[in-house]
Amino acid sequence: MKQTPRFKRIFVIVMDSVGIGEAPDADKFGDAGSHTLRHIAEKMNGLHVPALSKLGLSHIDSIPGVPKVERPLAYWTKMQEASNGKDTMTGHWEIMGLRIDVPFKVFSEGFPYELINELEERTGRKVIGNKPASGTAILDELGQEHMNTGALIVYTSADSVIQIAAHEEVIPLEELYQICEIAREITLREEYMLGRVIARPFLGQPGNFKRTSNRHDYALKPYGRTVMNELKDAGFDVLAIGKISDIYDGEGVTKSFRTVSNMDGMDKLMETLHTDFTGLSFLNLVDFDALYGHRRDPIGYGKALEEFDDRLHEVLAELCEDDLLIITADHGNDPIHAGTDHTREYVPLLLYSKSFNRQGELPISRTFSDIGATVADNFVVTMPQFGKSLLQELK
Repeated sequence: MKQTPRFKRIFVIVMDSVGIGEAPDADKFGDAGSHTLRHIAEKMNGLHVPALSKLGLSHIDSIPGVPKVERPLAYWTKMQEASNGKDTMTGHWEIMGLRIDVPFKVFSEGFPYELINELEERTGRKVIGNKPASGTAILDELGQEHMNTGALIVYTSADSVIQIAAHEEVIPLEELYQICEIAREITLREEYMLGRVIARPFLGQPGNFKRTSNRHDYALKPYGRTVMNELKDAGFDVLAIGKISDIYDGEGVTKSFRTVSNMDGMDKLMETLHTDFTGLSFLNLVDFDALYGHRRDPIGYGKALEEFDDRLHEVLAELCEDDLLIITADHGNDPIHAGTDHTREYVPLLLYSKSFNRQGELPISRTFSDIGATVADNFVVTMPQFGKSLLQELK
């Protein structure tokens, strides 16, 4: 017979790329001095995020414009990534109990001739681009040529990823997906070992291209069982919102919800809040990273954080007594830092429940897997190999 979990529902929100200061080994990644939240707040002349402030954000580290309230509602700390990397998959996999010691490969100067040549030969289409780029900037640059020639727009980023963009009226979705499946097969080889292939369909005309919601990720399966697998196999619900299902290649997911924006993600989160389930609701808010971090847009990033905070008030109001809310991130992406890459940073950790009698600071987590261990401990499923449960610290 199942043991009754302390919290019936756990809601995990990953604010994609919202780092909170350089990690101890940031210099090894070229990220000394990075601090995503503080640098955004400085450019904004102070962030206005009263919900995060009430939870205790500035107790983790001082953020301009975010008051350090006398009695935060949440427990707070920051987490240091144990894995060797600073990409989306590494961060998320570690959150759910895995550790990546051999990093996924990143091609910061574009992909090798051999890879591109094989992709062209097997798809019958030429490749243009083949460089690191913003997903919208490269459409402005190469969209017209693509429409004229039918060539594939191929680009990458700081993640271990190959992205293939095509206009839906030039290359039908079914063909684009087939092309991405070919790319996935090629890039699984040891010499490439890419984490993800992403189909990036778009519509519109030059000067007004818009990416559509028909994006599809082809990810590696996690190399081992995650806490999500344990929950699903034990009969609990695992609701994946945004790109969560893609990141784990569907492993351990009982239901997934696609999203088109941060605010759509918050809408889907509210749907799960109003659903009677027992288990995990897991949300990724990708706009912080994709729309603002990589584009080095601190003002846009700051406004997105304030919009999220407005919606967070709704979430806090709707939580039940036996719910636990966990807010964190998967890496940094300091928009003031050089280049367009992710940054190796601590990430915030806020844990809140209406049932708490106390609040306070927790020791710094030395792995993101403390979240997975806490979830596993709550639902009394097999604990991950990495991570320490914080459940007994939550009074």
